[in-house]
Amino acid sequence: MNLLLLEDGDFIADDRVLLTGRRLKHLHEVHRAEVGDSLRVGRLDGLMGSGQLLRLNAEHAELSVQLDQPPPAKLPLTLLLALPRPKMLRRVLQTVSSMGVPRLILLNSYRVEKSFWQTPFLEPAAIREQLILGLEQTRDTVLPEVIIEKRFKPFVEDQLPAIAAGTLGLTGHPGDYPACPRAVEQPVTLAIGPEGGWIPYEVEKLQHAGLQPVQLGERILRVETAVTALLARLF
Repeated sequence: MNLLLLEDGDFIADDRVLLTGRRLKHLHEVHRAEVGDSLRVGRLDGLMGSGQLLRLNAEHAELSVQLDQPPPAKLPLTLLLALPRPKMLRRVLQTVSSMGVPRLILLNSYRVEKSFWQTPFLEPAAIREQLILGLEQTRDTVLPEVIIEKRFKPFVEDQLPAIAAGTLGLTGHPGDYPACPRAVEQPVTLAIGPEGGWIPYEVEKLQHAGLQPVQLGERILRVETAVTALLARLF
């Protein structure tokens, strides 16, 4: 936890917060904090700044906070991601959040097993938990928007063209395609498929919606690796 992320319910005054639970445990066991320590803090979906530890015991921590710094800028990106397997989903959500993706669309694909959509990790609270862990890691306060689309064809035909309009539309897919561009200077709409890749029908549909296929080389990457590699290359 490189940023102590504060929520509205933590505030007992405009400049005072009271913390319990996971963050209190982290202060004790990881930070080994003591009264008087200064910590990096941020208000969820708000400003960042510093906090001074006023009281610390087994039940709670009280801090005075000063919030006067904007969070880091988000990437100019909409990321479409074929729903990964549940255990990988948690890691991918943290990665997306930590890398500054503002909007994530979890999408169905032929190679996405139906059982994946039943995972409790898709519950709003579970998604939010992983996104917060990513924000804390990289010192950000603004939660990404996460949209779930279970029907590939209607979404790609009816909604994706408008989403991709005015952006550089790309589909990450292994094969005989142009290399993914580097250091682009315009908004991007990027689609990343399951570990086996999109099926040809899906690549064609995405292309018709304005997303051109690009590749990172011959290696078949795990979803979380592909996300990191593509974003690092693009931005």
